[in-house]
Amino acid sequence: MSTPVTAARLPGWVHPAARREALRRRAVTVPALWLALVGFTAALVVLVPAAAVVDLVRRVASRRRPVAVRLVLVGWAYLLAEAAGLVALAAIWLTAGRPGPARERRLLERTYVVQGWWARSLFRAVTAAFGLRWSVSGAEEVAPGPVVVLMRHASIVDTLVPSVFVAAPHTLRLRYVLKRELLRDPCLDVAGNRLPNCFVDRGGERSAEEVARVRALAEGLGPRDGVLIYPEGTRFSGDRLARVLRRMRQGDPARAERFAALRWVLPPRRGGTLALLDAAPEADVVVCAHHGLDGLARIGDVWGGSLVGRRIEVSFRRIPRVQVPAGPDRVEWLDEVWQALDQWVADRVSPARG
Repeated sequence: MSTPVTAARLPGWVHPAARREALRRRAVTVPALWLALVGFTAALVVLVPAAAVVDLVRRVASRRRPVAVRLVLVGWAYLLAEAAGLVALAAIWLTAGRPGPARERRLLERTYVVQGWWARSLFRAVTAAFGLRWSVSGAEEVAPGPVVVLMRHASIVDTLVPSVFVAAPHTLRLRYVLKRELLRDPCLDVAGNRLPNCFVDRGGERSAEEVARVRALAEGLGPRDGVLIYPEGTRFSGDRLARVLRRMRQGDPARAERFAALRWVLPPRRGGTLALLDAAPEADVVVCAHHGLDGLARIGDVWGGSLVGRRIEVSFRRIPRVQVPAGPDRVEWLDEVWQALDQWVADRVSPARG
């Protein structure tokens, strides 16, 4: 059985200063969301026809696939999902009962439900708007927990994959290691800090403290639990890969040489991933690979129209814990796992281009 997660373990509740910071942040982001939703909804009568004209002109002038209307509708769906999520989270808070362990259990379980609904709603909206076709293999290997999920990160869309293909089908309660910038999203902020997640400062100077917080996230994992991390730390791009390898050659030339052949992933950051493995010695590892979402790091990347009608392939591979080495050998093992992931993507890029 998994150890119950209580509010005392949640980052935003442990430190009064962090809670005050959250309240100040939400005093800006929550009203801004409602204003954006009201303004966007009122403007739809103008935005949709205008976007349709833009699509027509683009189609005639350059034969590009229409995306303007799709982006408008997805943007509206995002705002609706955010608003509905905040209402649901507020209702859960108000109806969870008297303070105590029972209230905290209800808050956690119901917040997991809202989090899953939010992610699946956005996933369906993006899939429907752009006509995406999904192919998933190895999903049966995800459960049961405890598991440490290592996720490739190449797109603004792949952040929805874990909730849809990992958490929901297997009723796994995923704990996430996320970048701190996502706290600007009010729904993620409220739900993410109510649940056992860790928002890390990727560019901060307190790396040891951040790793310790990530390590604590993996404590008490049970058959229904998993913790997910993006080992690359940020979305892949060719420019980022070149910069990372350039810095690595200065500090760790042997490891840089090992990664010299990478083309489709960034070298994994070791601190957080190894900390999770150390803190969860009974957890198997699940590697999530995907192909078809590359080149979509920002909304502007979607403008070219290449996302429309794409076939997205997602693959899961479970690595039993007995196959994960301990000690210094674990660093080389992680590098080999990521090199294999790069090769998996490369094998699918070449036929697609051919």
